[in-house]
Amino acid sequence: MNYKLFASILLGSLIFATTVQGLEVNITPQIEEFEVKHLDKTITIRRNQDTEAMLEFDFARTSRPCPPFCAQPMEVADGIQTIGEIELIAFLQKQLAEQKGLLIDARTEDWHERGTIPGSINIPFTHLNPAQGADEITLEESLQRLGARRVNEEWDFSQAKQLVVWCNGPWCGQSPTAIRGLIGVGYPKQKLLYYRGGMQLWRIFGLPVVSPDGVLLDE
Repeated sequence: MNYKLFASILLGSLIFATTVQGLEVNITPQIEEFEVKHLDKTITIRRNQDTEAMLEFDFARTSRPCPPFCAQPMEVADGIQTIGEIELIAFLQKQLAEQKGLLIDARTEDWHERGTIPGSINIPFTHLNPAQGADEITLEESLQRLGARRVNEEWDFSQAKQLVVWCNGPWCGQSPTAIRGLIGVGYPKQKLLYYRGGMQLWRIFGLPVVSPDGVLLDE
């Protein structure tokens, strides 16, 4: 799927807009809010309506030691599409809603426990990249969660899901490392998307964050 084209169509159409009226802070001019399934809960994706709200704590920081917290390239690997918030919204409303795609929180479990983007599942980058310590059993379990299967000792990715892989933001190398690991084991590049903005940009837009079990969290 051409996500740039899909996002353009989404912006010009009301097909995915909710019927709720009167929000001051919309997601796009056409989209006020929508719903995402997170485990057994339904989460409303709506921006914070407090126009004086500001980031605090972890994601308000401007400077972290580099390495490891260094600026990430827009293109993490040849042939991998990098997407922004509009394209991610399109993915949540289409691929994720139809169970054709997965939103992958590639951060380590301790980060995931602090809060995640609704609809995400946590598969740490260390489970997806052999160079980062993923042993054969861990890698196999992780790939099976993504829809891949073993056939005659080879990986069959024909039924593998479309993925959006993300981590903490443009300064975080966890999701790029996960993507490179997936490419290395043969995951099709056309089924991989990189949300570079990650949690940093998701929070900057005032979008909701949930605990792993789906409880809405404050900053």
